[in-house]
Amino acid sequence: MSIREYTCVVCPNGCSLRIEVKDGEKPEFIRVEGNICKRGETWARQEVENPMRTIASSVLVRGGVFPLASVRTDFPIPLQSIMPVMEEIRQTILDAPVQIGDLVIEGPANTDCRIIVTRSVQKKKTEKKLNENPGSIERELMKQK
Repeated sequence: MSIREYTCVVCPNGCSLRIEVKDGEKPEFIRVEGNICKRGETWARQEVENPMRTIASSVLVRGGVFPLASVRTDFPIPLQSIMPVMEEIRQTILDAPVQIGDLVIEGPANTDCRIIVTRSVQKKKTEKKLNENPGSIERELMKQK
């Protein structure tokens, strides 16, 4: 048996928790002290037996006004799935435009989450190329006046 100390992140109270754990290949929650609400006990049990995390990252955007779009998981994933999910995110390249809420990856690394866009990136405007014909630059400048 061991005692683990955590700060609960479920609510703004930030309770200092002392969690008694039966050690082994798969740790087992025994009890918790220091939580003000029942949610702290639920979170402590999950943190010991099946820790979950969300991911915020970014993906490359081709042809956008910004080179990256921020993305996140829409649901917490098991802690041990973070690296495989991040590998799929790293391999992803989007084409502009992308909008907040766009689906990037469905079920990365066989998880139950989705990776969604959290920052819109508009398509980069292409510059108009001038013809090399004599006088074309002057005509284009005259149009702009």
